Amino acid sequence: MNLHDFLYGAYPYLAGTIFLLGNWIRFDREQYTWKSDSSQILSNRNMRLASNLFHVGIIAIFLGHLVGLLTPHGLFLALGVSDMLHQYVAITAGSVFGTLCLIGGVLLWLRRLTNPRVRHVSRRRDIFVLGWILVTLLLGLSTIPFSLHHAANGDASVMVALAEWAQSVFTLNANPDLLRGVDLIFRIHLFFGMTVFLIFPFTRLVHVWSVPLGYLGRAYQIVRRKQVPAR
Repeated sequence: MNLHDFLYGAYPYLAGTIFLLGNWIRFDREQYTWKSDSSQILSNRNMRLASNLFHVGIIAIFLGHLVGLLTPHGLFLALGVSDMLHQYVAITAGSVFGTLCLIGGVLLWLRRLTNPRVRHVSRRRDIFVLGWILVTLLLGLSTIPFSLHHAANGDASVMVALAEWAQSVFTLNANPDLLRGVDLIFRIHLFFGMTVFLIFPFTRLVHVWSVPLGYLGRAYQIVRRKQVPAR
């Protein structure tokens, strides 16, 4: 097995297995570490802006990749979404939300490095995983000029190949040959993206599974200020 076949044929399953087992074992054995380790109480400066930009961007990027890569090609065509329309939507959404996420992520990363109080409570893996995500984002944004060039020539074959490869992995029949004609920058971005899932269970990213969605449907709580009698 050569390096290409390993990275795009076996590595997705290695990363996926560690992702699933790692999350399960950590939740079972280390529940006290299952948290976001928020440092907002130590320093609130620019935290709301940076956090919102980062989280809105990364959630939109994840959902966009999920729908764009795993939706069968025939279904898009049946819905009237041509390959070129699909490509331009992906370029536009990726540019907007990728930039938002990158700005927020850089602000959060610099905060952890330059704020003494936050730096003191930050683990090396916190800084590492945020840096890895930022590099992955930069690589993703770097694919946009290539996608624009393909689109300008009416060529959507790379986008289709990426989607077919992702679907082959999802159906447990990975076909690395689908990526042999894809630009190197896309393949590097895929490797960094898959590695995010591999390191996910060992970082604070596990708090994603504990999003308090129940708060959206709970009853309102009325809080009244205590009335202090006049002297």
